[in-house]
Order: sequence, then C-alpha cells, then structure tokens
Amino acid sequence: MVFITMGFAVEDPMRIVYMTREYPPHVYGGAGVHVEYLVREMARHASVEVKCFGDQKVNTHNLSVQGHPFCEDFFRDNPEKVKQSLMVLLTCMRFNATPVVADVVHCHTWYAAWGGILSKICYGTPLVITVHSLEPCRPWKREQLGRGYDLSLWIEKTALEMADIVIAVSNTSREEIISHYNINPERIRVIPNGVDASQFKPVPATTALGKYGINPQVPYVLFLGRITRQKGIIHFINAIRYLEPQIQVVLCAGAPDTPEIAKEIEASVAEIRNDRQNVIWIHKMVTRQESIELYSHAAVFCCPSIYEPFGLINLEAMACGTPVVASAVGGIREVVVPGETGELVPFESISSENPEPARPEEFARSLARAMNRLVADEGLRLKMGQKGRKRVKDNFAWDKVAFRLMEVYKEVVGR
Repeated sequence: MVFITMGFAVEDPMRIVYMTREYPPHVYGGAGVHVEYLVREMARHASVEVKCFGDQKVNTHNLSVQGHPFCEDFFRDNPEKVKQSLMVLLTCMRFNATPVVADVVHCHTWYAAWGGILSKICYGTPLVITVHSLEPCRPWKREQLGRGYDLSLWIEKTALEMADIVIAVSNTSREEIISHYNINPERIRVIPNGVDASQFKPVPATTALGKYGINPQVPYVLFLGRITRQKGIIHFINAIRYLEPQIQVVLCAGAPDTPEIAKEIEASVAEIRNDRQNVIWIHKMVTRQESIELYSHAAVFCCPSIYEPFGLINLEAMACGTPVVASAVGGIREVVVPGETGELVPFESISSENPEPARPEEFARSLARAMNRLVADEGLRLKMGQKGRKRVKDNFAWDKVAFRLMEVYKEVVGR
C-alpha cells in the first residue's frame, strides 16, 4: 500500500502506536481532544495503532484502535483512590500483553506513560511523550488520587527522564519540565496543540441555546470546562458578582474531580442565584456541536485557569470567532494576544506549590472588569473575534502540528 506522507509517496509507512487514557467516545478533557485529532491527521500519513482505556475497537486499512477496560474486580478490596491508580497500571500492562510492534510509541499523560515505559524496556521501541500537564504543578490532584498522586509523580518522572523526545505544548511548559525533571533541554521540543478550524467555526444554529434556556437576544459570557480546581471555576463564579446585571451567564461545567468540589461549586452557584436570576448552569459536558454553538454566540469566553500548559479551549473559542478573557498563566499567554484576540488578566499565585491567586477577590474583580468592557463594545468584540479566528488558522492548524510531529518521529527512528 502506498501512503502519501507529508507530500512524499512511501511504500512502507511509519508505524506509530499511541497510548492514551482518552479516546473517542470516552473523551473528557483537552488531552483526549488532542489525541483524537492527532490520530485522525496521522492516519493519513502513517500506519497508526491506538491503545487506550475503554471498550473501543476499530480496524481499518491504516488505523486500529483497541480499548482496554478497567479490571475493577481485581482490586475490589482496595480503597477507591488506591484502586483507581492500580487499575491504571494494570491497563498499561495490558497495552504490552502482546509485543508492541512500532517504529515509535507516543504516550499522552501520565495515565498512559507506564505503557510507554514497559514498551521501551521490553521491546526497545523509541518513546515520545507529550506533556499536557505536569503533575508537580497540580497539587490538588491529591484530593482526587490520594496516595495515588505519589504514584503519578513517580511514573511521570520516570517516563519523561527516559523518553527519547519530550513534547511540551508551550514554551512555558518547556521551562516547567526543565525545572522539575532531570532532562537535557535538547530532548524537548515545543509543539502546540491544534484546532480544526473547518469544524470549530462560527455557526448560525442556536439549537443548543434553546435547549438550555439561553436567550440569544441577550449577550452572555461563557465558561466551559470540567469542575476542577485547575480550571479556576470558583474564580469565574466569584466574578459573576461584579458583572453588569443585564449580562447572561452560562456556566457549562460537569465531571467534577471529587464529590467535595462538586458540593463546593453547587453551594457557590446557589448563593449567586439568590441575587441573580440570569445564571444558567449546564451540569454536564456538552456535545461538540453544542459547544461550537455556545462558543459562536457568546459575547465573551472566559478561561480563569490557575494552571494551564496550553489552554485548548481558548483556541476553540477563538476559532469560533469569540474574544477571550483569560488568566495570564502558562501557555495561555502564547495563545491569546491581549488587545487583539481578547484580554489577559494578571495573575499572581501564592507560590509554585500552591498556584491559587494571592488576592482572589481582586482577581475575580479583574475578570469581571474585562468581561464588562468587551460585552459593552460590540465592535471591538467583532474585530477581536475575526483576529482570533485568523490567528488559529495561521498558527494552529492540524496539518502544521502533524508535520512537526512527523519530523520528531523521523528523528527518533533515525537514532
């Protein structure tokens, strides 16, 4: 079979194995979205195999997908948080149950990194790892994983320090990797996430707005993301107090990390609603088409993350022609151009070990001031939306991302 690989016809395509926790239809975060589109693009140029968590099974001429479900009964006597971590390790071992035959193995997140470690040791496969977030920068994960957080720290450190190439999604992430782990900077490449601008684009449809009770005639600000401390959802909720009263608020948030944070957010939203009736909370992760509609008709998209190596949701909003108000942290500063595609709100964290804002009320007020300013200026929003979409198309197209990754694969294979 002849493949056209980055413009060249080849008889024997490169064999790439992707190891990932998330793959459609089981996608809940930015890493899963990244892998979905990366696999789609790479399958046009190479022979691709996906080993993932779940029950997926696909077998076409150039793409095979094999999901591996958790074996919960095997760990039934363990505490819940310990059980979750051990199930991750067992699933990654199942990735290697039969010999891994590949020119390169590419892992995404610590959840899949154990699979890459075993593959490199047992079968000698070159190992590439993309860092979507760095475990030492997410101390709140201990709430979710308990002592399993120590396991995730160890796996990530081991995997990154033995990888042939480490992919950072932003320059900020690159510096964080260097500061936390013993990795030669020459082994790190910066390759950003991508967005399919042919899919994420402004749409006239308002079906999702009607479904969730959003008035399309009244400007609204949008938060869309998981209920996790990383995404800064509590700071968005606190900012609602300082928004102009006529502005609608759409909080599209589900999949809480823990029952505790779910209760905390429920209580905060209930308190806000005592004084404000135009707060709409969509308690689930919406479909992709619904998210595109919500992005497209929002006056402003708000991303108040306290830690963000890249911030894919900002690119999605920009691709849909919507200006962004975001915290000036991490890779967001390399995505959003202040004054052109949105506004960045200064963020001073308590410490590297605790990235919460040092002055949370002032941060919330600053978020609200930026949103109020943009909602009040429709002409500015339109210009920012146009520039944001152009920036996505010019700099973050998937074909450009795939080309750069293919160069990395060729490099490690050539070694």
